[in-house]
Amino acid sequence: MRLSELLKNERLSVSFEVFPPKIDTAFESVKYATEEIAKLNPSFMSVTYGAGGGTDRYTLDIAENIKKKYSVPTLAHLTCVSSTKEKVLEKIEQMKKAGIKNVMALRGDLTPEQKLDSKDAEYRYAVDLVREIKASGTDFCIGGACYPEIHPESSNQKEDILHLKEKVDAGCEFLTTQMFFDNNLLYNFLYKIREAGITVPIVPGIMPITNANQVSRAIELSGSFMPQRFKSLVDKFGYSPEAMKQAGIAYATDQIIDLFANGITNVHIYSMNKPDVAQNIKSNLSEILG
Repeated sequence: MRLSELLKNERLSVSFEVFPPKIDTAFESVKYATEEIAKLNPSFMSVTYGAGGGTDRYTLDIAENIKKKYSVPTLAHLTCVSSTKEKVLEKIEQMKKAGIKNVMALRGDLTPEQKLDSKDAEYRYAVDLVREIKASGTDFCIGGACYPEIHPESSNQKEDILHLKEKVDAGCEFLTTQMFFDNNLLYNFLYKIREAGITVPIVPGIMPITNANQVSRAIELSGSFMPQRFKSLVDKFGYSPEAMKQAGIAYATDQIIDLFANGITNVHIYSMNKPDVAQNIKSNLSEILG
């Protein structure tokens, strides 16, 4: 199913992101984890591409397995900054043959030696990949990423939103947000992008922080603002892995409930390949989701 159609559904639902293994020997354990999450019957599952495309060969394997074995709609990530046009077109063709309907078009993270202004780079931004996919003649539903606060490389939010509209105008049919921990940031962002003429569905991305070490990593990856309420939670429970896990799941659940109460119908959860975390969140929302 095309996600642009699925996201029109007014029924409340959650989806999950999973990632491929970083090493070959971990494939079976990752496959098992993704299957356990698929058994929870999410609205869809996204499968990441891996930093620099290093684990890209497993993205399609996992996405295809989830789709065929559990009939869960899948969203396969595709990054471009480390790829040639030949490789991107090859991946597009592989996805098409596998029956994948939805592609998340991302620039991808730059490695230390990469520069966007390199003359050798065939792709510099996600919008270049969106245009490539559209030009390939395939009928993928294309998604993109957005930042409720600001993209780490943008000088200001106004500039960020202008570039976001370029992606939508190029063919993005929906957008998934980077993680955030204060829902007011999202509501403010939604107001600004709608004012700028961006009308595609926005899927909020929620990261359950289940151990204290994830906090610094989350800030490093997204520059996310950590509200005092969340900082207090980490200060109080961060010493105990089990207590922090329970508190982190409760905090994420509370965010999701507030989003549902304010008109959001689908929330995307960055599961970190943890079936128990995904299960606990779905259990917390059982009556709300119906």
